[in-house]
Amino acid sequence: MREDEEESPIARAPKFTPLPLGTLGVNELHQYIAELKAEIARVEAELKRKQSHLSAADALFRKPPS
Repeated sequence: MREDEEESPIARAPKFTPLPLGTLGVNELHQYIAELKAEIARVEAELKRKQSHLSAADALFRKPPS
């Protein structure tokens, strides 16, 4: 593992632990799906924001065509 990977928040964060699905009822499973979808949407929104910033920085620092 690279040194910069060890310092990243994702490396320090607790790993996702799936729930034991066999112990959940139908309503609980629906709720769990909704929570997972909400988390995915949150991560996708952050990814889109960061990609937009990266694109803007690339455009700003791109060398003009010769």
